[in-house]
Amino acid sequence: MTAHPTRPAPRRRRLGWPRRVFSQVLLMQLAIAAGVAVLATGLFLAPLGAQLDDQAMRRALAIAATTAAQPRLADDLRSTPPSAGGPVQAEAERVRRATGAEYVVVMDTRGVRWSHTDPREIGRVVSTDPKDALAGHDVMEIDSGTLGRSARGKVPLRDARGTIVGAVSVGIEYDSVRARLLHAIPGLLAYAGGALAVGALAAYLIARRIHRQTRDLAFSDISMLLAEREAMLHSIREGVVALDRGGRIRLLNDEAQRLLGVGPEVAGQALDDALGAGRTTEVLAGRVEGTDLLTVRGHRVLVANRMPTQDGGAVATLRDRTELERLGRELDSTRGLIDALRAQDHEHANRLHTLLGLLELELYEEAADFVTEVVGVHRATAEQVTEKVKDPLLAAVLVGKATVAAERAVALGLSPATLLPDRLVDPRGLVTVIGNLVDNALDATAGVPGAAVEVELRAEGRTVVVRVRDNGPGIPAELRELVFTEGWTTKEAPAHGKRGLGLALVGRFAERMGGGARVADGPDGGAEFTVVLPDALGETPHTSTDAGSVTSTDAGSVTSTDGRRRPVEEAR
Repeated sequence: MTAHPTRPAPRRRRLGWPRRVFSQVLLMQLAIAAGVAVLATGLFLAPLGAQLDDQAMRRALAIAATTAAQPRLADDLRSTPPSAGGPVQAEAERVRRATGAEYVVVMDTRGVRWSHTDPREIGRVVSTDPKDALAGHDVMEIDSGTLGRSARGKVPLRDARGTIVGAVSVGIEYDSVRARLLHAIPGLLAYAGGALAVGALAAYLIARRIHRQTRDLAFSDISMLLAEREAMLHSIREGVVALDRGGRIRLLNDEAQRLLGVGPEVAGQALDDALGAGRTTEVLAGRVEGTDLLTVRGHRVLVANRMPTQDGGAVATLRDRTELERLGRELDSTRGLIDALRAQDHEHANRLHTLLGLLELELYEEAADFVTEVVGVHRATAEQVTEKVKDPLLAAVLVGKATVAAERAVALGLSPATLLPDRLVDPRGLVTVIGNLVDNALDATAGVPGAAVEVELRAEGRTVVVRVRDNGPGIPAELRELVFTEGWTTKEAPAHGKRGLGLALVGRFAERMGGGARVADGPDGGAEFTVVLPDALGETPHTSTDAGSVTSTDAGSVTSTDGRRRPVEEAR
C-alpha cells in the first residue's frame, strides 16, 4: 500500500484582539462611536418620558380648569341630583369628547361623583382622595383609578360667590403618553443610527490614514522599531540631526551633540538659535545644496549630507573628517617635500658630477669653493630662520616650505621685522596657520615671473601677529569676505578630498584665540594675509641659577651657567 502523506491540519483562527494598527484603531473608534450614540440616546430618552408626563398632567389640569370655569356647572351641581341623564353628566361628556380626555369627573364636597365615563359610577365616592382639590389647590399627578393608570389634573369647583362646592378631575390615558414616547423612539434611533454611521465612516477614514502612515505595522512592531531606532541612533559613530518642516531640531544623537558642541536641551529650538549663524547652520538648513558638503564647527572639519523627509522636514548626517583632512594635508605636504627631494637628488647628482670632474682635473681650490658655496646656501637659510623664529616646530616648517618654494622657483623669505620667542601657547595651531597661508601663497604665485613670498612673525607683548605677502594676482575686494568661509576656493580639488578648508581653519583658530584674520592688497601687488592671535605667548620665564640652565639668549645662540655659548639647536 502506498502511504499518503498526511496534510497538516489547518490552523484555526483565534478570535481575539487584532494585531494590525488599522484594525485596532477602527474597532476602538467604532466602539467609542457606538457608546456615544447609545449614551446620547439614553440621555435624551430619560428626560423625554418625564417631559411627556408633565405635558399630559398640565393638559389634564388645563381641561379641568376650563370645565370648572363654566358658571352653570356649579349651579347644576347644587340644584340637581347625580344621575346619568343629568346636566352635569351631559356637560362633562361633551367636554370629554371635545378634548379627547379619558374621563371628566365632577364631584361634590363629599367626593360623590356627578359625572363619569361609566354611568354606573355616578353617585359613588371617587377612588382617590380629593381633599387637596376640595381645599382649594390645583393637583397634578399620575395615579391609578377605576379606569387604570392616567395623568390627572384636579381643580376646585366654585360658585358665583367663590365658595367651593366640589371639584373637577380630568384624566389623560397614560397609554397615550407611553405611545407618544414609543413613537418618538424610532425617529430618535434613526438619528442615532445616522450619527453612528457618520462616526463609523470617519473612524474608517482615520484608520485608513493611520494604516498608510504606519505601513500596516502592529503596535508591538512600532514599539520595537522605536527601541531599535533609539539604540541605533545613540550607538553609531555618525552624527544624526532630524529637523521638522519649520527648521527646528527634532532629534540629535550623542555623536551629533559631540560634533556640534551642543547639549540635548537644543531639541525643539531653531537651527539659527541653537547653532548660531555660519556655514554649518546653512548646510543643515538646506540653504546650501550638494552632497558631502564640508563645514568647520569649532576645531572640527565635518562632512554633512542632508536628505528631505515626506513631512517637509529633513535628516542630516555628520561625519568627523578632522583627522582625515589633517592626514590629507600632511600627504600633500609630504608629496611636495618628496618632489623637492627628488629634484634635489637630481641636482645633487649633477653637483657630485661637477665635483668629481674638478677633482679629476686636479682643480682642488675650485672644488673646495664649489662645496663651500653649495653648503653655505642651505646653512644660511636654516640659520636665518632659527635666528628669528625660536620655536623649533615653526622653524622646521618654514625651512621645509623654503625648500618647496625653491623647487617651485618662488623666493620665500622672512621679513626683517620677524622675531618670535619660544613661548608659544599652542605651537601646533600656529604651524597650521603658517602652513596654510604659505601653501596658498605658493599656489597663488605659481608661474608668476619673479614670484616671491614673504613671511612675518612678530610678538607684541603676548600677542602674535602673522603676515604672509605674495606678489600673485591678489584677491578681488568683493571676495575678501568669503575667503575664510568653508568651501570657498579657486583651486581644483586634490585627490584625497575637497578644498576650501585651509583658510577656514585659519579663521576659526584665530577666533578661538580671541583674534581675527583678514586679507588686503600687498605692498607689491598680490595679497597680504594678516592673522592676529592675542595671548598666543606664555609668560616670560624667570632666570634660573641651576647648573647648566639657560641664563640669557641672543640671536642664534644661548649662554649657559658654565660660561660657554652654544647654538640654539644644541641648547635645545
